[in-house]
Amino acid sequence: MNIFEKTGKMALGSRLRFMASQITEEAAKIYELYDVDFSPKWFPVFFVLSEDGTKTITEIANEIGHSQPSVTKIIKEMALAGLVIDNIKSNDKRRNVAGLTEKGIKLSEKIKVQIGDVDHAINEIINEATHNLWEALAEWEFLLDQKPLLKRVQEQKKLRESKDVQIVPYEPKYKTAFKALNEEWISTYFEMEEADYKALDNPEDYILAKGGKIFVALYNSEPLGVCALMKMDDPNYDFELAKMAVSPKVQGKNIGWLLGQAAINSAKDLGASKIYLESNTILKPAINLYYKLGFNKIVGHSTPYKRCNIQMELQLKD
Repeated sequence: MNIFEKTGKMALGSRLRFMASQITEEAAKIYELYDVDFSPKWFPVFFVLSEDGTKTITEIANEIGHSQPSVTKIIKEMALAGLVIDNIKSNDKRRNVAGLTEKGIKLSEKIKVQIGDVDHAINEIINEATHNLWEALAEWEFLLDQKPLLKRVQEQKKLRESKDVQIVPYEPKYKTAFKALNEEWISTYFEMEEADYKALDNPEDYILAKGGKIFVALYNSEPLGVCALMKMDDPNYDFELAKMAVSPKVQGKNIGWLLGQAAINSAKDLGASKIYLESNTILKPAINLYYKLGFNKIVGHSTPYKRCNIQMELQLKD
């Protein structure tokens, strides 16, 4: 159809629904052809019962990938048509068990003849087609199960928006933003501590003069993310990744990842072997980011922060 050529892949769902609608309409006519009084939407539930005997609503729903309310509705419709017995007695009274009636069993035998003809017709289309739709659908189902379409679109959105982000080195004009962004998130979840004020009030002396680095993320030229690489006086670590903060209004644009990458690459350029960081497990997005950056959880390192309940490190050299 022309509309799908114009919309492109954005209309994938609509195109699939259109094809499904066409096939369902044809299926209804095919049942009529074989003198079978049957609704196409019943088939998955009917097939399971004809193959496996009695089943609970939950078991059927899990097997065919439908919701329990959807299966319940279909069972009731088939019961009215005299094809299914609902609420069969079972040892567990809480289990809603369904099975085919004598009429349903006879119909299943009749439908088997129809199924054979339909299979041959579908195979004919597959042989005529350049691509095997049946196999492609199985592959797409697997791929979407591994990573849903929503997740894939979110990743693409982040990737596109991250191209508008510029990571730049600290300048005195970013001092206010450096403090404000950190103060905002710390105050949201915790309380500002003495070590916070030391770093945020005097970043030039407390971080830069000691051999550290500060990175600023500009989004549309506005400083909306910051991160520090603080030189550590510790034989086990070269730097601490600290004071990472991203404004809530631009979260979801990959800014934390870009800041972390900039800090890690800078540490590598400076010959660092290991980076350390501290955080709190209630900050789940941050913890996930650190794992994604390659950090691993450690224990036993002393900390000046009351809010710290997780410590992590990143090995840069063997």
